[in-house]
Amino acid sequence: MIKSELIAHLAQQNPHLYHRDVERIVTTIFEEISSALAQGDRVELRGFGAFSVKQRPARIGRNPRTGDAVHVPEKHVPFFKAGKELREKLNATPVEAD
Repeated sequence: MIKSELIAHLAQQNPHLYHRDVERIVTTIFEEISSALAQGDRVELRGFGAFSVKQRPARIGRNPRTGDAVHVPEKHVPFFKAGKELREKLNATPVEAD
């Protein structure tokens, strides 16, 4: 599901809300999660999971084409850990192939 599909689905489930308001709500939630992660905070949504930032240290990598050593700088990457309820829901029913 992509963002526009999520907005359309929520708007359909909540006909009392304008489509533009649902879009603003979804965008605001994503922006707040992104802002918190950018500040190094952890975002936890009970039953769904937790977003956090992990630090990858600098290292020496290899260029796959030439084999030369390449310096890879330190970086921060987003990390998601699924919550217990989400894991249970995923493992409770078999997933159908599309």
